Formats: sequence, structure tokens, C-alpha cells
Amino acid sequence: MNWLILILSGLIEIIVTFCLGKASKTIGSERLVWGFSTVCAMALSIYLITKAMRTIPLGTAYAVWTGMGAVGAVLLGILFFKEPATFWRLFFIFTLIASIIGLKLVS
Repeated sequence: MNWLILILSGLIEIIVTFCLGKASKTIGSERLVWGFSTVCAMALSIYLITKAMRTIPLGTAYAVWTGMGAVGAVLLGILFFKEPATFWRLFFIFTLIASIIGLKLVS
């Protein structure tokens, strides 16, 4: 169950990244809405990761959580913010995903 909570926390961390990206590209009240959404998503993500770390080792939980956030941030950048999808960016994202899976397998 705690692995599912950790994965949910990582997915919410990706939402944090998306909201930050939108907040940086807007002005006025829309920026305020995206900023508030960022803070709410951050709080929920932190709450969930602390709950997951009751049974998952700290180093493993944090590595999986930040890895999911990093992979999600790169993919969001490519899909929504027109960042380049070069071979090397995708290659290293793949190695990061493989490392996250490896941590799960050895924990």
C-alpha cells in the first residue's frame, strides 16, 4: 500500500512541476491561481511521501519520489512547454527510469 502512496506522491510532484511551469508563463490573477495550485500540490505530495516513508526506507522513497518528479518534469517540458527531445535527453531519462525500477526491486 505504501508503494502506491509513494507513486501517487510522485505523480502529484509532476503536477507541481506543471503548475510551476504555467505560473511562470502567465500574469495577473491567472498566475496567482497557478501559484496557489502549486503550493496545494506540494503540500499534498509532501504529506503522502512522509506517509509512505513509514515502511519504505528514506533513501529509496526519496530517490523514487525525486526521480518521478525529474522524469515527469522533462516529459512535461517536451510535451507542453516545447523543450527539445534530443536523443541524449531521452537516453538519460530512460536510465533514470531504469534506476528507479532497480531501487524498487532491491528494496
